[in-house]
Amino acid sequence: MLDLHVHLLGHNDREANQETIRAFLDQASQRGLKEIGFADHDYYWDQMNFPLIREVAKDYPQLDVRIGLEAEYRPNDEGRIKHLLEQFSFDFVIGSVHEIQGWAFDVPEEEPKHWQKEADELYREYFEVVTRAASSGLFTTIGHFDLIKIFGIRPKTDILMLADEALSAVAEHGLVLEVNTNGRYKPVQEFYPEQRLREEIRRRGIDFTLGSDAHCAEVVGRDIDEAIQLLRQSGVHSIVGFANLDKVNYSLD
Repeated sequence: MLDLHVHLLGHNDREANQETIRAFLDQASQRGLKEIGFADHDYYWDQMNFPLIREVAKDYPQLDVRIGLEAEYRPNDEGRIKHLLEQFSFDFVIGSVHEIQGWAFDVPEEEPKHWQKEADELYREYFEVVTRAASSGLFTTIGHFDLIKIFGIRPKTDILMLADEALSAVAEHGLVLEVNTNGRYKPVQEFYPEQRLREEIRRRGIDFTLGSDAHCAEVVGRDIDEAIQLLRQSGVHSIVGFANLDKVNYSLD
C-alpha cells in the first residue's frame, strides 16, 4: 500500500545518490507499494538532495514518490523548523519527539534512565512535548506517537488519560498519526502506537498513515501488510498518503 517514513540517508551513513535512491524504490516496487515517502531527519539537511529524488522517480511511474522531512520537535525551536520548511515544497512533514528537556531518551545507552524514572511522570513529560508539536502548525503527521514506551516502561495511569491532550491537539489541527512498524524491532517489540491508542485514534476520527521507519532499503515496507490488517480489525476503513501537503485517501475495504 504505502510507506511514508523511510530514511534515504539512514543515520547519515550513505549518500543521496542515484544508486541509493534506486535501492529504496526497487524495494518499494517489489513490496507492491503504491506510495513511498522519503523523510530524512532534519539534522542531515545539508546532505539531502531532493531534486535528484524527483529525477530518479521518473523511472518508476508505478510509484507515487513523495518527499517529506522528519523534523525533531523541541519547544522554542519552531523558528528553525519553519525556516527549513520554507526551502522546499514538501509533500508531508513528520513531527517527532525524541528529546525531553535535552535528553535524547530513545538511544540504547539511555535505557537505564527510563527504569530509574517514575513512569507516569515520564509519560506526562513526553506527551506534553507531543502536544506542543501537534499544536505548532508545522506538521502534517506526528511520528511514532507513543515512542516513549521504546524500552518497555509502562505507566500506572491509563495511557488514554496520559495521551488525551496530545490526541485532542492532533484532532483539532487535522494531523495524521502513523502506524510505525519499527517498534517491533525495539525492546518494546510492538508497533507504535499500541492497540488501545489505535482504537481511540479511530474513535476520534483521526486519520492514519503507515511507515516502516526504514533506515536501509531492505526494510522498506516491512510489516506494512500486517499494520493494515490491524487497522481493519480496529474498524479503520481508509488511510492517507500525501501530495503537496494535501491528504490522499486509500480505501482499506
